[in-house]
Amino acid sequence: MANVVVVGSQWGDEGKGKIVDWLSEQADIVVRFQGGHNAGHTLVIDGKTYKLSLLPSGVVRSGKLSVIGNGVVLDPYALIAEIAQLKSQGVEVTRDNLRIAENVTLILPLHQELDAIRESGNARIGTTKRGIGPAYEDKVGRRAIRLMDLADLTVLGDKIDQLLAHHNALRRGLNLEPVAAKRVYENLAKVAPQVLPFMDSVWSLLDEKRREGKRILFEGAQGALLDVDHGTYPFVTSSNTVAAQAATGSGLGPSSIGYVLGICKAYTTRVGDGPFPTEQNNDIGRKIGDRGNEFGTVTGRPRRCGWFDAVLVRQTVRTSGIDGLALTKLDILDGFDQIKVCVGYRLDGRDIDYLPASAHAQARVEPIYETEAGWGERTARARSWAELPAQAIKYVRRIEELTGCPVTLLSTSPEREDTILMRNPFET
Repeated sequence: MANVVVVGSQWGDEGKGKIVDWLSEQADIVVRFQGGHNAGHTLVIDGKTYKLSLLPSGVVRSGKLSVIGNGVVLDPYALIAEIAQLKSQGVEVTRDNLRIAENVTLILPLHQELDAIRESGNARIGTTKRGIGPAYEDKVGRRAIRLMDLADLTVLGDKIDQLLAHHNALRRGLNLEPVAAKRVYENLAKVAPQVLPFMDSVWSLLDEKRREGKRILFEGAQGALLDVDHGTYPFVTSSNTVAAQAATGSGLGPSSIGYVLGICKAYTTRVGDGPFPTEQNNDIGRKIGDRGNEFGTVTGRPRRCGWFDAVLVRQTVRTSGIDGLALTKLDILDGFDQIKVCVGYRLDGRDIDYLPASAHAQARVEPIYETEAGWGERTARARSWAELPAQAIKYVRRIEELTGCPVTLLSTSPEREDTILMRNPFET
């Protein structure tokens, strides 16, 4: 029995919500280990749609424990709003089904304001303006307010003073009014009773549950190509999104992770700015986007669309140690006469088989394509290999060859039942 990490193997938005929900039925605990409310999962359960941006997907499943790990940055106001939204849909969130790491870093309104100001300038990188980056900066700068700080209001004032010594100096440089320490204190003191009931020593809790033999599912946000170290820097998120972060971002040792499942679409999408070698800024890209309903769960922004990039997925298979791929949205390619797959790059006249780390080089790479025959029959809603067109199966097999990783799960619609399983990650 393996504890499973689910990560995106592209730039996010690969359909992790459905897969995590599908796997969470077999898990006892679902853990978020990085990111914040800048990432979204859409779950469709019994015809009802849930849109989650902070809470782990397991929270909508009865009898599951959801955990927000220390690697997450937590906006307490967004948490309260999301809990209220779920309550309006008939889902009660209590300490029985949600725990939050005591050492999680908090996102404050001043973080969001700073994020928005930066994105309005010439150095914008396409963030969601939700304060994620500035909050992580304060964490690394050792001045962050953490959830545990709300439990002792006698020392909270000193911590706020330390935080504002940095931020108000920064704000003066941006010609902004300084933030009053009293206002920050009052807002945090007011919100504290609503979030502190969920606080726990998560590293200890997870170790205890592991020893009891509970199945743990680690739910990644964004995708490996947005990793702050291994992604398309600087057009990345502010945290590590590769699978190794599941251990660091939860406090459970890496030896407790048994299987890494990488989620990828049968094509490629990206939200925000940055390099995208296989982007189709044309009728093909628009057709994929329209058929795939490619709009961001959190922001509603249209996603850029293009052909499947095997070079990138092969690279994330290695950087995340992916054991198997879950291929989603194969049905969106139904009816294409020809389908292209990127099998390599050309950079300054030479062929390469990886994405360079340099942003300047990334912007110059040219995709090398091979063309696959499309299929006229439908893959939509298929639930077995026997229902798939022969050419669709050939396409999946070619992806396996090019990425060096088996496809262990295939999704053919947003509905959880429309899933073809070749290997159960929890039973490796």
